[in-house]
Amino acid sequence: MPLYDCTHRIETGMRTYPGDPDVSLSPHATHETDGYEVTALELGSHAGTHVDAPRHTEPDGRTLDAYAIDRFRFDARIVDCGDVGAREAIPPDVVPETDAELLAFRTGWDDHWGTDRYLDHPYLAPATARRCAEAGHHVATDTLNPDPTPTERAGSDEPSGVPAHHALLGAERLVIENLTGLERLPRRVTLHAYPLAIDADGAPIRAVAETDAEPDDPADA
Repeated sequence: MPLYDCTHRIETGMRTYPGDPDVSLSPHATHETDGYEVTALELGSHAGTHVDAPRHTEPDGRTLDAYAIDRFRFDARIVDCGDVGAREAIPPDVVPETDAELLAFRTGWDDHWGTDRYLDHPYLAPATARRCAEAGHHVATDTLNPDPTPTERAGSDEPSGVPAHHALLGAERLVIENLTGLERLPRRVTLHAYPLAIDADGAPIRAVAETDAEPDDPADA
């Protein structure tokens, strides 16, 4: 089956959530000096395309090691939210009736990756996150955050804190952030999202979608 890489490249200075550790890749050993090459990598557990474990926002939540590796292979349904604008809430009525394990909300905001505008992404209304959790869905998004990311451009009507995270992670649903290229995919795919083998609150992943359907094939709901 065709494979589609839905992962942002990890690079020095890449966009992170405000206040999170900066990302740096630097030479530790070189062929010229040492006869081999090693790169020193510094980053936070939520850098780039990554998965959140419940411990991220829930003090008693599970860490990544609590999940079997096959838990990070998802029967996923793409949800088109391209008509939702900057700093607007994705409403609960977009949540489809589906037997998919994971809903991947496609906003197109990955087009703004690497710019300040990326911080002003659409977000899940708290009621939308609750509906996903209650229906048993894990959630993925092509934005920095399923909640609004704080900036000086935040509106007074935006929810404060991280209610979408709490609704999902508090129900032990996994959250995947910073996907890219979802517009290439049909409605239904298998999403492979395997984290680094660390026992932590989250970790970068290589997100790969697998499908035998054409990109314009609506597939099953």
